[in-house]
Amino acid sequence: MNTGGRLIAGSHNRNEFVLINADENARIKSVQELSGQVCHICGDEIEITVDGEPFVACNECAFPVCRPCYEYERREGNQACPQCKTRYKRLKGSPRVEGDEEEDDIDDLEHEFDYGNFDGLSPEQVAEAMLSSRMNTGRASHSNISGIPTHGELDSSPLNSKIPLLTYGEEDTEISSNRHALIVPPSHGNRFHPISFPDPSIPSQPRPMVPKKDIAVYGYGSVAWKDRMEDWKKRQNDKLQVVKHEGGHDNGNFEGDELDDPDLPMMDEGRQPLSRKLPIPSSKINPYRMIIILRLVVVGLFFHYRILHPVNDAYGLWLTSVICEIWFAVSWILDQFPKWYPIERETYLDRLSLRYEKEGKPSELASVDVFVSTVDPMKEPPLITANTVLSILAVDYPVDKVACYVSDDGAAMLTFEALSETSEFARKWVPFCKKFNIEPRAPEWYFSQKMDYLKNKVHPAFVRERRAMKREYEEFKVKINGLVATAQKVPEDGWTMQDGTPWPGNNVRDHPGMIQVFLGQSGVRDVEGNELPRLVYVSREKRPGFEHHKKAGAMNALMRVTAVLSNAPYLLNVDCDHYINNSRALREAMCFLMDPTSGKKVCYVQFPQRFDGIDRHDRYSNRNVVFFDINMKGLDGLQGPIYVGTGCVFRRQALYGYDAPVKKRPPGKTCNCWPKWCCLFCGSRKNKKSKQKKEKKKSKNREASKQIHALENIEEGIEESTSEKSSETSQMKLEKKFGQSPVFVASTLLENGGVPRDASPASLLREAIQVISCGYEDKTEWGKEVGWIYGSVTEDILTGFKMHCHGWRSVYCIPKRPAFKGSAPINLSDRLHQVLRWALGSVEIFFSRHCPIWYGYGGGLKWLERFSYINSVVYPWTSIPLLVYCTLPAICLLTGKFIVPEISNYASIVFMALFISIAATGILEMQWGGVGIDDWWRNEQFWVIGGASAHLFALFQGLLKVLAGVSTNFTVTSKAADDGEFSELYLFKWTSLLIPPTTLLIMNIVGVVVGVSDAINNGYDSWGPLFGRLFFALWVIIHLYPFLKGLLGKQDRMPTIILVWSILLASILTLLWVRINPFVSKGGPVLELCGLNCD
Repeated sequence: MNTGGRLIAGSHNRNEFVLINADENARIKSVQELSGQVCHICGDEIEITVDGEPFVACNECAFPVCRPCYEYERREGNQACPQCKTRYKRLKGSPRVEGDEEEDDIDDLEHEFDYGNFDGLSPEQVAEAMLSSRMNTGRASHSNISGIPTHGELDSSPLNSKIPLLTYGEEDTEISSNRHALIVPPSHGNRFHPISFPDPSIPSQPRPMVPKKDIAVYGYGSVAWKDRMEDWKKRQNDKLQVVKHEGGHDNGNFEGDELDDPDLPMMDEGRQPLSRKLPIPSSKINPYRMIIILRLVVVGLFFHYRILHPVNDAYGLWLTSVICEIWFAVSWILDQFPKWYPIERETYLDRLSLRYEKEGKPSELASVDVFVSTVDPMKEPPLITANTVLSILAVDYPVDKVACYVSDDGAAMLTFEALSETSEFARKWVPFCKKFNIEPRAPEWYFSQKMDYLKNKVHPAFVRERRAMKREYEEFKVKINGLVATAQKVPEDGWTMQDGTPWPGNNVRDHPGMIQVFLGQSGVRDVEGNELPRLVYVSREKRPGFEHHKKAGAMNALMRVTAVLSNAPYLLNVDCDHYINNSRALREAMCFLMDPTSGKKVCYVQFPQRFDGIDRHDRYSNRNVVFFDINMKGLDGLQGPIYVGTGCVFRRQALYGYDAPVKKRPPGKTCNCWPKWCCLFCGSRKNKKSKQKKEKKKSKNREASKQIHALENIEEGIEESTSEKSSETSQMKLEKKFGQSPVFVASTLLENGGVPRDASPASLLREAIQVISCGYEDKTEWGKEVGWIYGSVTEDILTGFKMHCHGWRSVYCIPKRPAFKGSAPINLSDRLHQVLRWALGSVEIFFSRHCPIWYGYGGGLKWLERFSYINSVVYPWTSIPLLVYCTLPAICLLTGKFIVPEISNYASIVFMALFISIAATGILEMQWGGVGIDDWWRNEQFWVIGGASAHLFALFQGLLKVLAGVSTNFTVTSKAADDGEFSELYLFKWTSLLIPPTTLLIMNIVGVVVGVSDAINNGYDSWGPLFGRLFFALWVIIHLYPFLKGLLGKQDRMPTIILVWSILLASILTLLWVRINPFVSKGGPVLELCGLNCD
């Protein structure tokens, strides 16, 4: 797209459209200067009619109105001119509305053009018609006033050149004249080849036909039909016997063009499945399932004992503990059973290349639009964003198939200037990466990795060019750091661009939409003269009084912009701090999405999140390995993993809210052994349902011809597929769903993506500005059924949940080399605030209409998948019973009471079995998930830390927000920092989230001291009951130990463990010394007469 390297800014609602950074003669152009006369309602250009005159809607006052607004006013408005209030008359080519008069000089109702009538067309033809109507406005070269081709025009281009057209009354040139058959035309129905029917009194000219062949037997009565069907069967039999590989032309009977036949059996390497499931070995999974069942039985026995044996002298403590334990058991069931069918997957990238990248032909891999979202460059450093963008531009994928869109939701000039510098550096970095095949392709992490960079490098110029590139990158870093330093102090009048134009985003809350194409336009290539992927800067319009929906709204705006400018069928969503660590990540995803056998039902491919810069011990479980390597593998065996917000490749059609394609079930079998009345009785309901399905199917069917479709079914050997998008039969319904942009609405019907070739850049950019306007989503289904779903700060869970409810499935892909890597907050306070945000989003979903407890029944969501989604929204509620349960040990130690009566032998066996089953479940999960015991234990510890702090605050914050409309924030204050490799780990930031866990720690430590002191004071008999209470309290202290360590910070000379145990032991020994003071007898001082006279 050629924009002359200029920033496009504008507002569709305010009729603004300016080009910034232009030359002096045309620095700023308005819509009038670009397009001539414009519509006074919507601001679009008024078309030129076939007579070369501008379109005139009102003949009385000639008020400038474009045809779409004229049609909309007649269809939905008061049918009168906005200026003179004269009723609009029907113009030629316009649909008839109620109240129109019959006129002889205007085309009648049967042949008039109707925007909403596309019943005879396929979705692709409807989209092309709508795009043609929108993009060609003002061109006088149309044979049709509206610009939408008629049925006859659409038929002039064959749908499939390989399939001969057997149509009503027309002969196929590929079939010789002596093989034509007589086909009786129907009396009604949609016809793509209209002909004038002959007079019945005049006999029709007979055609040569073999008498032995009956029309009824062969369907359409064509002699060529059976011959072609016999040829097709012969080819299939030949292909089953002979496999012709590429290059093997000596043996075999295939023609050269037959190698591309999609019917070639799955015996060729390039035709094999692109991926496969790797089930967990039975030696690992079967014991795991047996332990789960045994644990379920033990839990039942445990509750049987606990409920039937209350503690009479501590009834309140007993009842509270039982309620908490029941909640923990329900949470365990919701978390455990979705892991019943864990699987792993394997991809075959070589097969993907063989299938879609044939030598000497253009690549057939699908296009991918990559979304990068950022808001505040001060919190999200521009250098990190630049590295993410560079890794995307250097990805191992055809350059013409990749487009990178950066969403700047803060409209920061710093981000804009940093992207400008990044695009310039990319001209050197991208060819260097592809020439030497380096990994990773983010320069910051490539040059900082501690490894032998010469390994497997044989190119003699590698060392020299690497040194030169490292020097170039260091200069690039200095430029970015200079931009950041300059942006620290904002001028009073705001920022100004290089040509003197004020930066449109000086007011963050009130600015127009902005689009800048940095790379991908004609003339911009890398230093070696090769084409580069497209790089586009996008900042959506923001105005006061509009709801912008944070990240979800920004992603939906990006989705519409990309549909207008590039319209790739697949989307990759990454955060600005998540770079592509594996340059073949897109190919990994395409192995699932483009697989011809199973890819049609895949809505997205989720990659696990991996992180850099985390200390070796991962004190606060930042890697979250248990979730990504155990829970997600379990979900992949059901309906697929949940969407986690980044590192995910989507199918665009799934984000549009369409249902997943449904496989056609084979017809029911019938037999002749039962009486006819029995078959009728048993099959009456089934027949009615089948008839309804057939009628519904006919109404949805938009294929060009039933005969062509039947030929495709026979020759291609596939079943006819139907989808939800076929039910959208009118443009009006589509606009109510997707908005008032005909170009975008038309793009939603193109399953394989693409934009019109004859569309001018100015018209596309004008549409792009419109779709990112702040009021575009009003009265549409955006955020409700389309795109990223609104209503929660964790929009990722909602979006994936909606797609699964529509019957789609997702895929979890774990390449050997991690696909993406990002940055994670590694100090305690930042980690707790991250968990707080996630938990708050779950609480918002719990109180919304999309809560998985009551939403989505009757759809395509599987039960165990629903369990997982329910667990993802109810886990913050576990913080209440967890906090209470962690307080009970201290209360028991301080009061001398306990939640369990005297334990019998039976109770001892049940308790031991419960603890053993819990440990066995964890061990077996670690075994099949490949998780280390350190990671598993850190996850258990942080479950208690997060539940006692962040989850609890998120619950109250969510209740205040949903029920009272009060938004609360928790401030984070930095207290101290050290220098070093992991200096941020020891950075202490005080926040109110630290209060509950600190209180729990102090209470339990004091309880332990008091309990031990009391046992020493009371003698030997009190030590037995003390062990249960001590075990309970120590369980809490050990789980909160990482919190205590983070609270104390870094100790240079004394390890934290020594400090903690010193305080504990000092307290115990002090109390012990007081108890056994040798200078004071147990019975008190004894006063006796010594017998000496002191006088």
